[in-house]
Amino acid sequence: MDWSWSGETILWGLFFSGLLSATLLPGGSEAGLLAALIQPAEPVWMLVAVTTAGNTLGGFVTFYMGRWLPDKTSEENQGHTKAVRWIQKYGYWSLLLSWVPIVGDPLCLAAGWLRMRASLCAVMILTGKTARYVLLALLF
Repeated sequence: MDWSWSGETILWGLFFSGLLSATLLPGGSEAGLLAALIQPAEPVWMLVAVTTAGNTLGGFVTFYMGRWLPDKTSEENQGHTKAVRWIQKYGYWSLLLSWVPIVGDPLCLAAGWLRMRASLCAVMILTGKTARYVLLALLF
């Protein structure tokens, strides 16, 4: 039985792995990328780009989930989580860490809840996630 995967199948797998691992659902986009790098059916830059795209989109799903949370301005809601305190202290720069397991998802959620500007959040989330996958590919 031939277990080889086509390039397109690998790319879709990487995209959805990145997407799911950047939401509040568990996922392992790093493992998927490393597996694809072992026998690349596509250029390395494309594997990194597709994984980054999925992971960044997942970060934005979490960001917009934060916008659905109850009113952020009420006194009882301010500063009760580490992610909110981190964002209040470091602002948009904290989203460079949106790729960090366990920490990153709450940062994206808190940024949405605090109604931070989506465009600046996009730049920081994309930058942090791109740096992670590029570094991972270079170390591989």
